[in-house]
Amino acid sequence: MLREAVRADVPGIAALMRQSVREVFPLFHDERETAAAARYLTEPDTVLIDDGTYFVHEADGQIVACGGWSRRDKLYTGSGAAPSDDRMLDPATEPARVRAMFVRGDWTRRGLGRAILARCEQAARAEGFQALVLMATLPGEQLYRSFGFRELSRTRVPLPNGVVLDGVSMEYPLSH
Repeated sequence: MLREAVRADVPGIAALMRQSVREVFPLFHDERETAAAARYLTEPDTVLIDDGTYFVHEADGQIVACGGWSRRDKLYTGSGAAPSDDRMLDPATEPARVRAMFVRGDWTRRGLGRAILARCEQAARAEGFQALVLMATLPGEQLYRSFGFRELSRTRVPLPNGVVLDGVSMEYPLSH
């Protein structure tokens, strides 16, 4: 069941994020990178929940996938705090952000990420956004490509402890 996340979901979302990183990142990253990602990329952003733009997929009472979008300036968790993070984006001139997509390892390749992306696309389009952007980690790149996102650039994402992850800046036009 795909539904909007609520504050009471935060502990379950955090647990899912950490589990997903521990299970999926080792296929793309070494042990040090996986540990850093588990520490710095798995903090639920309650602003997304409060904004009503974050979703969870439940199965048998457990959260097995999560993700959402934002009408705010912050691109991804782990990017550090910036003064403009909470600034509302202008739908006419700026793309909405896809944020914090995680799927439990034993639930990958079942369409859950795609369903969350479709919900994000529909909601952002309804608010007048012309495009979605995201910073993909390597485990998510295939999902985003198959959904229709295109690569803008390859980048290196520094985490607070000095570990650097490969990332892919991607965009999805909402005008088609």
